[in-house]
Amino acid sequence: MSDITIVGLGPGSPAQISIGALDALREADHIYVRTKEHPVIPWLIEELGLSSDDYTTFDSIYETAQSFDQVYQEIVGMLAAEVNSEGTVTYAVPGHPAVAETTVTQLLEWAKSAGKSVRIVPSMSCVDAVCSSLGIDPTTGLVIGDAFELEGPFPGRPLLLTQVYSRLIASDVKLKLMDQFDDEHQITVIRAAGIPGEEKIVTIPLYQLDTLPWIDHLTSVYVPAQPKETQAAPDQESKTCAYPLDPLVEVMQRLRAPGGCPWDQVQTHESLRRYLVEETYEVLEAIDQADWEHVKEELGDVLLQVVFHAEIAAESQRFDINDVVAAVTEKLIRRHPHVFGSVHVENAAEVSFNWEKIKERERELLGEEYKSILDGVPQGLPALTRAEKIQRKAAKVGFEWDDITGAMDKVLEELQELLEAWKKEDEAAVHLELGDLLFALVNVARYLDVDPEMALREATDKFITRFHYIEKTAAKQGRELTDMNLEEMDELWNAAKKRL
Repeated sequence: MSDITIVGLGPGSPAQISIGALDALREADHIYVRTKEHPVIPWLIEELGLSSDDYTTFDSIYETAQSFDQVYQEIVGMLAAEVNSEGTVTYAVPGHPAVAETTVTQLLEWAKSAGKSVRIVPSMSCVDAVCSSLGIDPTTGLVIGDAFELEGPFPGRPLLLTQVYSRLIASDVKLKLMDQFDDEHQITVIRAAGIPGEEKIVTIPLYQLDTLPWIDHLTSVYVPAQPKETQAAPDQESKTCAYPLDPLVEVMQRLRAPGGCPWDQVQTHESLRRYLVEETYEVLEAIDQADWEHVKEELGDVLLQVVFHAEIAAESQRFDINDVVAAVTEKLIRRHPHVFGSVHVENAAEVSFNWEKIKERERELLGEEYKSILDGVPQGLPALTRAEKIQRKAAKVGFEWDDITGAMDKVLEELQELLEAWKKEDEAAVHLELGDLLFALVNVARYLDVDPEMALREATDKFITRFHYIEKTAAKQGRELTDMNLEEMDELWNAAKKRL
């Protein structure tokens, strides 16, 4: 019997695991599994009748380790300690143990130095499953690579990348490939290859790789060879930025790191929500006041919030600030084919129409199901802004009055209904009717091409200015507002209206 038995679990379907692997697992006193996040595990537990005491997974290490290198080192260290303690160990890994399994490579190195014997029991690898699903013959020049270790330049042959675990990794892969391949180069993304009911295959342009929402640990990417005459060398000069974000990102990393700022270290996406909203409104206030130096400062505060959120996401390996910049840059190019492509438009209305059509195609590509034309308006928007956007979406399919007259009549109708509810002292009805009245007023604003949010902000600011006049005038008269009646304050208010 070997000191270490390493068993392959196949790509994820019970049909892909070998009989030898099943026999080896049945013989084991205890099974160590690299991760429970593998489709075959639930079936295996039932098939072998395993209880929680019969196997151990290393998923907790993935949750606490700072890097994959640390994950691998800790797993190998624990397995080595178990071999030294118990004499034997059975270790199960996804796919084929000899294909893209860093822990196996490191465990073999340790076993050799420690004089321990190793038996490898293979199953089908993820490469076998992908090649079968895509109809690829790997003997015709296919280059197989690990997404974690991807480096260019790339040979002029088809490329298969395994372990594209997340959208963050997909973004890194995309950026590296775009140094050599055209942005529109067609690639094929495959998830859960060979697993009935779970396999997903889609062919998309390279630039859209990291937009797929279903990318996970079962994902691989196939990149067909690009003709040599169309391969492009990286344009380093065009990528040089006079004011890169790196210094700001480095400051944020320092604040979040051990020994940094205690307040910054404990912040989350959720805790920072209010600050992003507050900073945005401070920009709007500065713009309203035409205080451009203040606008510059407040825009910096908004940028800080963006970098803050990106750094938190990077710590969880979701995405980083470069992914944010790349995504919005690609989106702008993709949604402006009249500037960056061959599409011709006559006016802004045609631009808006094309924009919506492009967004619809993007949703279809991502597999998103938009059941209503009203979907896609964020619930977190200010109420007036959200109402206006909803009304504009409905109007695009003809759900609107012929002219503003209908909208005005609706306001009067809702006002009358509010008055009736108020007279009846029906609090619930008052609440509903007031909402209907506000919604109707937003519709009038839309017909008049007035931003209701800005109109209300300006009205509120005007009220504040005039109320300040009342306070100051009363103070000059040596009086307190609380000592004045409404008629006296209204007289000062009318004076303020004439002045302000």
